[in-house]
Amino acid sequence: MSPTSLQTLAAYAHATVHGDASRLVESVSTDTRKVAAGDLFVALIGEKFDAHSFVPQAAAAGASAVVVSKMDPAWGTLPCPVLEVDDTLVALQLMARGYRQQHNPIIVGLTGSNGKTSTKDLTAIVMAKKFITRATFGNLNNHIGVPLTLLSLKTGEQCCVTEMGMNHPGEIEVLTDIADPNAGIVTNIGMAHIEYMGTQDAIAWEKATLPAQVRRSGVVVLNATDKYTPVITRHCQATVSTAGVNAGDVSATNLRADGTGTTFTLDFSGEKVETRLPILGEHMVANAALAAAMGWRYGISPADIADALSHAKLTGGRVEPKVVHGVRFIDDSYNANPDSMIAGLRTLATLEAKGRRVAVLGRMGELGAIAEAEHKRVGEFAASLDLTALCTVGGNEAEWISSAAKGLHTRHFPDHAACAAHLREVLREGDLVLLKGSRSAGMEKVLTHFQTS
Repeated sequence: MSPTSLQTLAAYAHATVHGDASRLVESVSTDTRKVAAGDLFVALIGEKFDAHSFVPQAAAAGASAVVVSKMDPAWGTLPCPVLEVDDTLVALQLMARGYRQQHNPIIVGLTGSNGKTSTKDLTAIVMAKKFITRATFGNLNNHIGVPLTLLSLKTGEQCCVTEMGMNHPGEIEVLTDIADPNAGIVTNIGMAHIEYMGTQDAIAWEKATLPAQVRRSGVVVLNATDKYTPVITRHCQATVSTAGVNAGDVSATNLRADGTGTTFTLDFSGEKVETRLPILGEHMVANAALAAAMGWRYGISPADIADALSHAKLTGGRVEPKVVHGVRFIDDSYNANPDSMIAGLRTLATLEAKGRRVAVLGRMGELGAIAEAEHKRVGEFAASLDLTALCTVGGNEAEWISSAAKGLHTRHFPDHAACAAHLREVLREGDLVLLKGSRSAGMEKVLTHFQTS
């Protein structure tokens, strides 16, 4: 963040300041392991932790000040000021909202069931063609991550692409209230987090909170092929543009995939430009079209958008090509839900491969009552493709995938090491392997064992 006085931040947070309110803060941290001189440390309280226990360590590490909701005599006299508030999480969010209003960049809020982080990365690289741009680091997209992203803005930065995730009702409204977005993108409405949301309609309603809150003068971009786009559009104040593959105001057509990415034509309502995306998968082209539409609405030329996309890189673990012992891996291990799992399998089946195509899949989380049906749906889809084999790793949920893949050679393994050992025995140079599963499945561990075994 730009140097900001404690007095200003205290006013945003409705805090009582104990000590020198004129001190400057250069960054905000919620992790004592990363506190540095000039940081404001916010002592959050979670279900399994209370960071108030680490306030003395944060102060000793050189924090400019600490934000607390309770004072502890055991701390003694701290070497820095204290901001006392009723709730440290609310204080963090209020500081972020006030700081965002002070700096007033273009805030592009981004949500959806699949492809949020990838679309965030692509949108940021497109917007950077015209604006000094910051984006959510990694996937810090929740009620803590969004405030930290906004508080990281520096003077002169003109745009911030802010990913907004959720898994319970009402969470997107909290994030939009903090970020007050000028623009919004919804990648799609899928089944992710249905365990907590109940129905796909409820997921759509939650995701629609973002575009509905974008101001009338703002920009909204929606998925041209998503069945919920018409109803979401009706709830928007801002003008809506659509984007997608072979559909939308900005349309990606004539896709030609190879082993390192896809070449295609971007059609901006009649103005066409040849584009190269060095990322695997048709679903990534759809994400690129969303990013392109946002840039276009902000006056970035089609030629500049195509140039930006040609240099795109994604956060690790997302359709990341890797070659180990001559075997080509598609490392898409960061996360998964039924729609993204099917997209990954489709990518595996359509890429050029000198050898065999093998899917290595783990469980998908937060599916609740539909977990068995959705895991089996993925297995059935895998069996419909031209794949050589399917390996699953972990417990019953992953095994549901392989059990439903009738007619496809399948193996189930109890852990990553056993799966990797099998792959080392059977894979050959030129084979192509997809690694995918929810974050809790830790499918990147298969590759780690494969590399070292």
